[in-house]
Order: sequence, then structure tokens, then C-alpha cells
Amino acid sequence: MINGILAAEELIASRVAHTFRTYPKQITAAIAALLLSAGGGAFAVASLGPDAAEIPVKQVFEAVAPSTSFADQIEALDAHSFTLFRTEITRSSDTAEALLQRLGLADPAAAAFVRGNADARAALLSRPGRTVTAEATQENALKKLSARWMPDGDGGFKRLVVEKTPTGFRARTETDALTPGTRLASGVVRTSLFAATDDARIPDPVASQLADVFSGDVDFRSLRKGDRFAVVYETLDADGQTLRTGRVLSAEFESNGKLYQALWYQEPGQKGGYYRPNGDSLRRAYLSSPVEFSRVTSGFAMRLHPILNSWRQHHGIDFAAPTGTPVRAVGDGTVEFAGTQNGYGNIVILKHHNNQETAYAHLSRVDVKVGQSVSQSQTLGAVGSTGWATGPHLHFEFRVNGEYHDPATIAQQDGGAPITAANRPAFERLALATRTELSAAFSVVQASAD
Repeated sequence: MINGILAAEELIASRVAHTFRTYPKQITAAIAALLLSAGGGAFAVASLGPDAAEIPVKQVFEAVAPSTSFADQIEALDAHSFTLFRTEITRSSDTAEALLQRLGLADPAAAAFVRGNADARAALLSRPGRTVTAEATQENALKKLSARWMPDGDGGFKRLVVEKTPTGFRARTETDALTPGTRLASGVVRTSLFAATDDARIPDPVASQLADVFSGDVDFRSLRKGDRFAVVYETLDADGQTLRTGRVLSAEFESNGKLYQALWYQEPGQKGGYYRPNGDSLRRAYLSSPVEFSRVTSGFAMRLHPILNSWRQHHGIDFAAPTGTPVRAVGDGTVEFAGTQNGYGNIVILKHHNNQETAYAHLSRVDVKVGQSVSQSQTLGAVGSTGWATGPHLHFEFRVNGEYHDPATIAQQDGGAPITAANRPAFERLALATRTELSAAFSVVQASAD
């Protein structure tokens, strides 16, 4: 015990001495300032360390002999082998050679096998967007290749494995269960919300949900540089790789100095929705946009008509999007019309509450029928260029009692009830846990911004 105490004292003394040797002038100044402030008088303070210029310098030379000879080291390096791991995303134009080349593989035998094997060809070629992982030798020859994907409606995932064996390559297809998980992500706005979510590697469906959740609170067309956000969302994973994202579970958005919060909560036997931490519903009667990831090319204003070449009032908003982009209902309603109308081309008109209507025009296809009830976010058709259109886009209108109104204002209408008293204790527990998660994400954003 005494030896332990002595050892501890020696360690403390050694560290104190090291500090004095390293920072003699700083410590001297600190002591002087302390004495002056405490006593108000003049003191003479001696330097606690020698001048660095007066410390003698001693050079020591020592011959070091290698533990092994140079030839032995070369031989050991030659005998050493390692495995390279690379990942790529399949493209619609891929050939076996093109895919393996992007994976850094120079293996004609492997390319010939992928090209000739029905399972490998079906899983890897003409299947864009699949993640492929390859294990290669140091000579860039294939050892193992794997790809994972989700079949429609299966509920699990499939895994293709191509392996090198002593007798050649072999392929097998396996079925496995997906693992549910959650991800926490955050970002800072530099130019736009979707540019920021791209920088944060947040999937597009999650970014779209984030915009929908806060559509009634935040004007995403006029964000400021430095606005920030954090989000927690569901994932479905296969071997650690996220194959699909699910619902946004909670989110925070700070814009123009104001903080907005939301969390998903489902009361027993009820339809779930997003709420503020105080229990108020964030559900809006209408979404802010009928098309995800689009930009407004023409607003609710006077404009020069691109076909008639005359100035006219534009009664809606035009959203630019590629042909085939899904068009969704902005609110619950009933299909009042689904067909073709003159310059509108293919159009769907929905009737909502309080004599309100929304119209979706220039569609390339129509997926609903007259009289059908539709719910918010349900797909009505796809973007096209039918009717009087110079290119693919969606023309969107909002009417009240037959009169045109600016569609940009519809997201302001409330559409949900607050948390009931019976469910408030459970909701508040969830809200507390959610704030802790998002606070951690925001601290990461702040640290990166600083």
C-alpha cells in the first residue's frame, strides 16, 4: 500500500514538473496575475524554467539492424495476400464486362460466367439500382460477388451469390428476412431542402415526407442558408444494407430562427398522424404539392401563354417533372371527373369538403374512375404532356365554389384533431424520448456547421 502511495506521488510530481518545463512562461504569467489581483501590490516573480535557448542539445547516433534481411522482407511481401472489397450500383445499360469493370475486376472468366448463367444474368443485368458487392484478389480477380433486392410483395429479400470454387464459378439465389431498423440523419440548408437532404444522404422518399410534414409551417421555397433539420425514419435492411425506407418517425426543422417539431403517433384503433410535442395535430387538409421532387415552372399569375401566344391569367400552378412521374391526391376526396377535356388533355378532378375541388391535368395516364373515393397521397395517374402542353409537366388547379384560387395556399388548412386526454400520458413519454434523439442529431449538425 505504501509503495502504491509513493508511486502515485511520484507520478503526480512528474506530471507537475513536466507542465512547468513545458509552459514556464505561461505559468509564471498566471502566478503573477494572481498575486497582483489578490494583493494589489508589486511583486517580483522569478522564471520557473530555464531559457530554451540555453538548454544544451545532444545528438545520439545508434545503428539499427533489421530483424530480417531485405531479401526475406521481399519474400514475405510476395507471399502475403489480401482481399479487396468494392461496391457498385447496377445500371440499365450494364453488360457483364461493364459491371465488373466498374467494380475494378479484370476477370474474363467471371464476366463469361455472369453472361452465361441465367440467375446471375437476371439478377444483375437490366436491373438498375441494385447494390452489388465484390470481393477480389490483389490481382483484381473475382472471389465472391453478391447482390440483394426486394421482390414486389414478397416481404423478404433475395440474395444472389457468385463464388469462385476450385472447379470454377458457382451461383446461388437465397431468400432471407428483412430486418426493420431506424436511421437518424441531419443536415444544413445551403441552397434548397432537397440539395441538403442529398448532401446528408437522406433518401428521396424521406425528404419528400419531411417536406409534407412541415408544409403548413415552413415555406420551402424561401429557405435561408443555415436552416437545419434532423429526422428519424424507418428502414428495411438486408445484411446491413438498407433496401427500402419507411415512415418518418420524428423530425425537427429550424428555419429563420424558429424551431418546428413533429412526431408520428397512432392512437389505438385510430389512423396515425403527425403531432407537435404539445399534442396538436400537424395533419393538413391538403398536401402542398401533388408531385414529389418537382419545381414550379409557372405560378398563379398573368403569363404569356406558350401556345396561344397571348397574355392570360394562369389559373393554376405548373410542376415540371418527367413523363411517368406519379401524381398524388393532395387531399381526401371523390373522383368527379376522369378523362379528357380539350386543352387539359387527360385530367382528374377531385371533389373535397366545403365545395372545394382540385384538378390534375396533362396526365400521361389516369389510374382512377369517376365516383371512386381516394385518400390523401393516393396515386391518381402520371405526369405527361397531353392536351395543350409544350412538354411534360403537371397543371394543378384549386377551385372553391367553382372559382379559381391560388393552389399555393391550400396547405394552410388544418385537418386533424389533437391527442385525446386518455392517450396523452403515452404520447408525452414518446415525445420525451423523441426530443432526446433529435437533440443529439442537432448537436452533430451544429458541430459540423461550427
